[in-house]
Amino acid sequence: MLTKDQAICIGTIDYSETSQIVTFFTKETGKITAIAKGSKRAKSAFDGPIEVFSYGEIVFSDSDKEKLATLTEFEQQPGLTSLGSNLFTLNCCLFGAETLNNLTNEYDSHPQLFDTFLQFLQNAQRTKGKSHILSLLILFQLALLKEVGLQPVLNACANCKSNFSANWPQSHFSSSANGLICRDCEGSFPDKITLTKTGANCLNDLKLLAESKERTLNEIEKVLIHHFTELLHKRPKMAKYILQS
Repeated sequence: MLTKDQAICIGTIDYSETSQIVTFFTKETGKITAIAKGSKRAKSAFDGPIEVFSYGEIVFSDSDKEKLATLTEFEQQPGLTSLGSNLFTLNCCLFGAETLNNLTNEYDSHPQLFDTFLQFLQNAQRTKGKSHILSLLILFQLALLKEVGLQPVLNACANCKSNFSANWPQSHFSSSANGLICRDCEGSFPDKITLTKTGANCLNDLKLLAESKERTLNEIEKVLIHHFTELLHKRPKMAKYILQS
């Protein structure tokens, strides 16, 4: 059976001298892995080798979901061609793709998440400021966690449920509690990370991210990378390029 869908490439592996194995995140089908036979030939049916963040309409055969799908058509659109013009922006987008790949299952449809990811990539290529791209990445990561049912508690203490207040004398984030932790509860969570008041306020009110300084955004991103590491039981490969840039 042939399926047509909108798709963004989030990973490629060389399969042979002429073919690739490609992972797509699609709007209606979810994540799929397909073999693109002959894609590396100069005159392939896919306009040449498929690259990460290639975007467009695909047609694929998925008669047996236990095996690789077969890509038969890929009508690429030019909308995401400039993502590689800034290295930090590219690394942030690759990190977003890595976490998306790790937290979603094959053939598990997330149409809203597809739109969110596409919007993240489109917005990312229109900005050159490091602070702006960091704020976009943070918002995407939180949207991803929400969509897959892992939304952290950011408006209250995840343990005692007391409402968050900017007047809290100290705030923490705990992955094991999945959210913010107040000073009264922090002793029960040895994995906690202490937040500055500014960082805690931004997590509670995401509208503040747009005007936040780079050091605050780095603080929040460090917390999120730690959280993804705990969730995935491994550190995302692209994390080092985000924190060291």
